Amino acid sequence: MSGFGDAPQIPSSFQIYNSYVEDPKYQRKFTIVWASLAGLVLLLSLPAFYRAIKRGKTFEALLGVREDWKGIYLSVGTPEKDEGLDVVDIGRPETMKRTRGRQLASSLFVRIRGAMLWTIPYLELDVGQILIVVGYLTTVLVCIIRNAPLMSNPNRAGFMALAQLSPVFLLSTKSLHTLPLFSSLPSLSYEKINFLHRWAGRILFLSAAIHGSLWINNHLTFGLPILGQQKEGSGVAAFSVLCLIVLSSMRVVRRWAYQGFFYLHVAGFVAFFITICYHTPFASPWIFPPLAFYGLDLVLRMGRYRVKDALLIHVGSGMTLIDIPDCTSGWSAGQHLRLRIFLPNQHFIESHPLTVMNAPPSTSCLTPPPNSCHPTVDIGYAGLEIGKGMLLGARALGDWTEAVESHMRSELGNGGFVDEKDSDSTPMQTLDGVPIQVMIDGPYGGSSIDLGEYENVLLVAGGSGATYTIGLLDDLVGRVVRLGRRGGERTRLVEFVWCIRSFANIEWFAPILQTISRRACTVPASSFELRISIYVTCLCNPDAVPDIPNSKVLLDERPSVRQLVKGLVHSAPSPSVDVVEIGGVEAEVEKGMKVEVRSADAPREPDGEEVGRVAVCASGPTTLVREARNAVARLGMSGVYVGLQTEVFSM
Repeated sequence: MSGFGDAPQIPSSFQIYNSYVEDPKYQRKFTIVWASLAGLVLLLSLPAFYRAIKRGKTFEALLGVREDWKGIYLSVGTPEKDEGLDVVDIGRPETMKRTRGRQLASSLFVRIRGAMLWTIPYLELDVGQILIVVGYLTTVLVCIIRNAPLMSNPNRAGFMALAQLSPVFLLSTKSLHTLPLFSSLPSLSYEKINFLHRWAGRILFLSAAIHGSLWINNHLTFGLPILGQQKEGSGVAAFSVLCLIVLSSMRVVRRWAYQGFFYLHVAGFVAFFITICYHTPFASPWIFPPLAFYGLDLVLRMGRYRVKDALLIHVGSGMTLIDIPDCTSGWSAGQHLRLRIFLPNQHFIESHPLTVMNAPPSTSCLTPPPNSCHPTVDIGYAGLEIGKGMLLGARALGDWTEAVESHMRSELGNGGFVDEKDSDSTPMQTLDGVPIQVMIDGPYGGSSIDLGEYENVLLVAGGSGATYTIGLLDDLVGRVVRLGRRGGERTRLVEFVWCIRSFANIEWFAPILQTISRRACTVPASSFELRISIYVTCLCNPDAVPDIPNSKVLLDERPSVRQLVKGLVHSAPSPSVDVVEIGGVEAEVEKGMKVEVRSADAPREPDGEEVGRVAVCASGPTTLVREARNAVARLGMSGVYVGLQTEVFSM
């Protein structure tokens, strides 16, 4: 028998394509690709992880918010005095020096980074994010099309849809970034990578649509029934559930019916997993990793839930401050919480993201100085003791925030509230707080850049987006002035720009800004300077402008962020001003204060002096944040490095 040789091999062109053998190979190849990229991200995070170990903050994010009795006191020898208002000369920081060789080496990186930051209008993705999405889509399409007879056997697209479940679920988790290896990179928090979760879900839907549409076409071509058999019926059911998930995930649905979107999302993926397992036995190995990711996320979030006593403080014009005093550590300025308020008989199931608008008590300017004879710092909210923990701000724009305000009205008998129609002509009346219990989940996110490493910082916000920039401002002033640059902070100029629609909105955070500004005034202007500019975009009553040190209020359209950034990069700090400027309108705003007329968009005259590294933080409407990103991108493409941090909460 050995004399006849090996059995003949059938040429590949005559072999019948076996999708159940070939297609899983491409599932594994796709999994290797995305898992390798995830491993590369972990590898790049090792230096930051090492620095976190040295600072002793490895497990801080994992433990969540807590009350630290030691952290609210300063050690002996800090530059802060009893009243916190004595002038302290902390010196002028040295500007970071760079050799020409280092500048040339980093020039290419700066220009590429600038190009990657350019944001496309309406799409609301920058070039870097678009390249990531295109790379993901290309990888999926190559795995679907390569060596696959899709017209006769479109199973490959279905197999690839199953393979994408793991990255889609991994990108949707909120708490995995709190694990020690991820927590040192705030840029990996869920709100920063949520765009990739959405697009990965859409590409998964595209794969399922290719699979389903080609099979339907195949059945129509050969006259086979589309419904009737279990495989076809369960496949149509699974695809229908997937369609429902995608349609309910559209921005208009998320914005106007977020809770409906959330509940459909959770119930939808459960129904999809059940129907897909009926559709094909090859689904079962691919649904366990997503379930594991989701389960781990729930376990980590359960360990970070806290039920706390809080105080609701109404400050007028639809803004409510939420003071949570028993939270002193485990979070940082710029982070946000998912807050659930136990309102009676309504909305107690809902949780919404709110930004923490102050620094931890060990750093915050709102916290009373150590050994002070005053138990609290009166920052103007009816003498209430706030600043001992977390401070959040919620503007009444949706049903949940309106329910919070309605609850306050019922508790206080509607006494002292200012009607929205008269908010610009009636002085705001401060009120006592309303005690209530809340559940917090977090913190999440945070600033991906250290503002203390930059000599000049621009904080620009629109409307209630100021809750984010005020938190960063409080942290930065506290580190520079209160703690005396203990961490080697270099900052010497901070421009705080806030755009609002009416003068009454200034009262939202005026007492907080006054406290921070007065603390900043305790050091010489040559060492550190804070400038506050408030742009009011409607013609209202200028008599409502509060007295905030080193501030100016301008009545004009929203300023050009590009001009603000450009002026900060090329202009040196000017002496502190104590005037209110209202472009085009002359008014006696405050007795003894000078009123000047100047255009809001008039750029400062550069004096040719370079002022060191510049950082820009923007928060608020999408258009404002996009303008800030594009301004930084334009400078980056010209070879000027500007640090950037943006915050947008869009449903």
